[in-house]
Amino acid sequence: MALSIGIVGLPNVGKSTLFNALTRAQNAQAANYPFCTIEPNKATVPVPDKRLSALVSIAQPQKTLAATVDFVDIAGLVRGASKGEGLGNQFLANIRECAAIVHVVRCFDDENVTHVDGSVNPVRDVETIETELILADIQSLEKKAERTRKQAKADKAMSALANEMDTLLAHLNSGKPASSFDKPFSDAMTQAVNELGLISAKPVIFCANVDEETLMALADNKENDHVKALKKLASERNAESLIICAKIEEELQGLPESEQLELLSSYGINESGLDLVIHKGYNTLGLISYFTVGPKEVRAWTINKGDKAPQAAGVIHTDFERGFIRAEVIGYNDFITQGSEAACRSVGLLRTEGKEYIVQDGDVVHFLFNV
Repeated sequence: MALSIGIVGLPNVGKSTLFNALTRAQNAQAANYPFCTIEPNKATVPVPDKRLSALVSIAQPQKTLAATVDFVDIAGLVRGASKGEGLGNQFLANIRECAAIVHVVRCFDDENVTHVDGSVNPVRDVETIETELILADIQSLEKKAERTRKQAKADKAMSALANEMDTLLAHLNSGKPASSFDKPFSDAMTQAVNELGLISAKPVIFCANVDEETLMALADNKENDHVKALKKLASERNAESLIICAKIEEELQGLPESEQLELLSSYGINESGLDLVIHKGYNTLGLISYFTVGPKEVRAWTINKGDKAPQAAGVIHTDFERGFIRAEVIGYNDFITQGSEAACRSVGLLRTEGKEYIVQDGDVVHFLFNV
């Protein structure tokens, strides 16, 4: 299960610069004019996890496999994008494929950096993007609702579904995203929404892109008005937010790890932008990692928080879930303290768990199955 994150925002707010920094790919062109990105840049990156490194140092495996995150840099959206303005709505389809959205918002003033609307206003910029996403969802849902109404003439069961769609349409037409719709969906409606991939239903992480001066001020707990406005908006939407200087993050690439940490520390930062975005993404989507450890391979696996052992096993292979017998589990801290599976077993720290066991973040697991 790979986490997929779409990076969106107005043109020229630092999306491609951030993408380059996050993916270390340096393959997304960045320039000081709108629509620099005309095709979605995609990259798969390993999830930074110090726990994986610690397990590898103990097991000394032949191969190490980290969990991964897919990043997609979506071309800048402008007012009217849902109707074909700017580069059109072809890029909205790319967002539908993502599990979460990182909405990059410019939160610094610089007359040398062009803003598509002529001024910096985080709340206005967020609302511009939100409106286009909602309008795109309205178009998709209206087409689906129309087909459902036609089916309802011959199938009365479809009538209730059509009514649900109309209720959601009314909500969207009021300017509110699907994520704020507070009425429970029927199973049929849930399936329809999932199939449509409604963009405004996806969880959003608001990313304030600041300049070096603002970053230095933040080290002294001094936020500019733009950052304050964005954080307030994120709080009102019960969404995660973070602050990144995309320019600094890009400068980190190519430096040795010690120098990266030194540069971040000089700005009062102890975590890279990549770490921040991934941690926020995992929290937002309710994801955790467990590990499999052996002489051939140490690997991190991504699952949903609350998944039971058979479901977690199914991430490795469907046969593991179908023929699940039991799981042998060691807590991460116990494994590190004892230094091996054998040592954990000898002191009773290896547990045998059944089908109802809820896998915990950091568990070291060995599955037994039979098909």
